[in-house]
Amino acid sequence: MINIVLTEPEIPANTGNIARTCAATKSRLHLIKPLGFDISDRAVKRAGLDYWHMVDITVYENIEDFFQRNPDADLWLMSTKAPRTYAEVEFKDGCFLMFGKETKGLPEDLLLARYDRCLRIPMREDARSLNLANSVAIVTYEALRQLDFPELSGCSEYFK
Repeated sequence: MINIVLTEPEIPANTGNIARTCAATKSRLHLIKPLGFDISDRAVKRAGLDYWHMVDITVYENIEDFFQRNPDADLWLMSTKAPRTYAEVEFKDGCFLMFGKETKGLPEDLLLARYDRCLRIPMREDARSLNLANSVAIVTYEALRQLDFPELSGCSEYFK
């Protein structure tokens, strides 16, 4: 199972879309406060559609709470400033993929303290970043591909 960590997410539709990705992939969703919205917010629910009952969500009061409750987490930090791409590492079952808030990313002190665990998604030099929900999907599916898509169906009922 993959753990998706959103640090201080600001846009409800992104979090809703990420929750839907978590539901579809059996990944856990971890939300670190402060949140820029109420998770019962209509926009979050609408983006997640009817998948919310399939999402395992843990909410943390702050980043210190996250680290206290997950001291041995196999943590990968996503940043446009990272030295390596997400395709250059081996993801393990149970790893944590941490993403920063939409407007600022992850705190610089956190990135510097774990620089060897920072990853980026390749893109053109003059592009600032990708949408958060898209970034989560890209890296999550690479981790799941490496793990041979555990417990995920390869095709729909139509083709069976």
